[in-house]
Amino acid sequence: MENLFSYGTLQKETVQLKTFGRLLKGCKEVLPRYRLDYIKIKDEFVLQTSKESIHPILFYSGKKADEVNGTAFTITHSELLKADNYEVDEYIRVEEMLKSGKKAWVYIAK
Repeated sequence: MENLFSYGTLQKETVQLKTFGRLLKGCKEVLPRYRLDYIKIKDEFVLQTSKESIHPILFYSGKKADEVNGTAFTITHSELLKADNYEVDEYIRVEEMLKSGKKAWVYIAK
């Protein structure tokens, strides 16, 4: 099993159903040392799935004061690959330590 930290549209039930075919189970978490920004999405599949043209994106700041709230979901490895397909080219998946001490995959800015 894998942990996936989501701070954006993967938290939406409609996106989960379309991407994974099920609703995900997760808990509230915090990702330290990152700041939140936004990008305009042009990918038609992602636009149709999320129903949003502006999506959040994370940038590493290294500052203790910077934190991003989100949800850590437990998913299978094959579901992680489905998440990779959902995210657009502006994102890259990295493994980070959440404030709770749990490791999780996170999509951040390239």
